[in-house]
Parts: sequence; C-alpha cells; structure tokens
Amino acid sequence: MPSGGVSGYAAIHAHVRAMVSTMLTPQMWASLCETTDLSALIGLLKDTAYGPYLMRVEDKNLTPRRAVYQMNGHLADAYATVIRLAPTHTRALLTHLYRHFEVDNLKAVLRGIVTGASWDRVRYVLFPLGSVAVLPAQAMVEAGDVGAAVELLRGTPYYDTLSHAMKRYTAEQNLFPLEVALDLNYWRELWSGVNRLPSQDRVQSLRIVGPLLDMNNLMWAIRYRVYHHLSEEEVINYTLPFGYRVRDEGIRAIAAGADIAQVVARIYPVLTDMDTLLQEPQSGLPKLELELQRHIVEQCRAAFVGYPFHIGIPLAYVVLNELEIQDLTVLTEAKSALMPAEAFQPHLLRGCTSK
Repeated sequence: MPSGGVSGYAAIHAHVRAMVSTMLTPQMWASLCETTDLSALIGLLKDTAYGPYLMRVEDKNLTPRRAVYQMNGHLADAYATVIRLAPTHTRALLTHLYRHFEVDNLKAVLRGIVTGASWDRVRYVLFPLGSVAVLPAQAMVEAGDVGAAVELLRGTPYYDTLSHAMKRYTAEQNLFPLEVALDLNYWRELWSGVNRLPSQDRVQSLRIVGPLLDMNNLMWAIRYRVYHHLSEEEVINYTLPFGYRVRDEGIRAIAAGADIAQVVARIYPVLTDMDTLLQEPQSGLPKLELELQRHIVEQCRAAFVGYPFHIGIPLAYVVLNELEIQDLTVLTEAKSALMPAEAFQPHLLRGCTSK
C-alpha cells in the first residue's frame, strides 16, 4: 500500500492550508460574541466562509436550526474536498470519519419516528451529507415504525447492526440498545481503518482519531455509571476495550466503582481540579467534555507543525471545522434566546475575546 509521500499529499496540503485560512479569526469570533441577537449574528457570518451557505436561504427562514443546517453545508463541502484530493489509500478512513454524521442522522431519524415527528420537523436536524448519504431518511420517518424503518436499511452498512439489536428494542421499547450498537460498531470500524494505514499515516491519524475515540469512550463510561446507574458488566459491554490513552483498565475501573476523578487524572494529568469538577456531575461532566475537546483542538493544531505531508493535516482540519461549528451552534442558540454572555460563554470551546 502506498504511503502517499510528498507527491501524494501536495495538492491536498495546499487546499487544506487555504481552507484553514478561511476559519474564523479571533477578532471575528469576538465580534460574533458581541452581537445582540440572531439577526446581527447572521449578518456578520455572511462575511465569513459560512456566508454563501447562509445566503441560500431567505433571512426570514433562518431559524437557529436552519442556520446551523446551512453552516454544516460548509463542513460537508470541506469533507468532499479532502476526500476527493486525498491519496487513494486514505480515502476510506476520511470517508468513514465523515460517516459519524450519518450515524447521528440515523439516530435522529429513529428518535423522530418514536416521537411521531414529521419529515419537515426532522429534516433540518440532520447533517447535509449530500451524495455520500445512504439513508432513505424521509422514507424511514414516513414509515412511522422503527421496525419498518430498519427494514428499509437493507443493503446499507447499518442493517446488520440494527437488526441484531432489534430484539432488545422490541422487548424494552427503548432506543438505547440501537444507539449503543450503532456507536460501538462505528468506532470499532474507524479504529480498524486507522490501524490499516501505513506507518506514518497511522501515527498521524492516531493523534487525531485517538483522542476523539478516547473522549467518547470515557464519557460513555462515566455517564452510564453516574446518570444511568448501569451495572459494572453493562458499562463494560457498552464501551470499547481499546483506545489511544483511555485503555480498557481505565474503563473497567470506572465500571467497578473507582473514584472517577482519580481515574481521569491518571489518564490526563494535565487536567487539574478533577475532584472539584466532578463533585457536581450535572455541571461537571459537560465541563469535562469541553476540556477533552480542548485537548483535541491542541492535537489538531499540533498536526500542522513539522513535516506536512501526511493524513493528519486534513483530518485535523475537518475536526477543527466541526468544533468551530459546534461553538457557532451554541452562539446561534444563545443569540436567538437573547442570553447574556455569562450564560453561554461556559459552553464554548473558545473564549469570546480577540486574544
């Protein structure tokens, strides 16, 4: 399998550097934070890389949900570009990383069916995957039944996973076993894809994908124990036995009732004040997740330092773009609700200053 090298990465490297330059500057971000309402926020965003996507819809129709949907179009196009330009041996990994949006779409469709939501209600909650999408999402929603919707997935990568989990869903009438099955299968396959890459690309992709997998696995284990009060066996069954820094022994320690703050501190010694943070799980766990995401941002930025011709750079860019939209989603909802800065700033990855 070819390793890519300078020639394999020259085109994608130049394009990714150009796309990185269009991300929000600290000065623009500070200005966005200072806007008074959703209309003012949208007005400023029209002068950014998100502008062409927002301008496809009349202002009167740009609800917070629709605005975020339109901004996600920018990320969808970014993925399409990097997948198209990437060396052949890396495209499967990039495409699979992109498919985490399809997994989220599938879960949103299933929730829509259970709640009786209409297609018009569900459609703008979904990520605009474009031609990559394999879900017959509208037909599934209109089927109005989870079992019938799963049958519509025959021939897709999701059918076997969901059909095996349907027995528990039928018995419990709870989407939890379906969603867990989808998540675990997705991350197992992504991890396998990373480990199939040649050495340099494998090392670089582990630096990006590894912390993403770790964060999800760690937060699953903690939430299953703290919020859902699952048994030790269930926590182990509903998490992954591998990771980058979060290994099986850490997950098993949490499942067995070990002090969560101590486990997290051992895995991430740079994170301080874990005891204080986790005293109140309701507020502490979202803060922990933000700290883990900040660690991911640092890993992504580090990918741009040193030898540039590897898969880490396009991976880092799409992850940074996704996290930027995550912050914009918080800001969009906050400005729509006219929330004061002190109410929304704790939920942002980046501060609201120009520094």
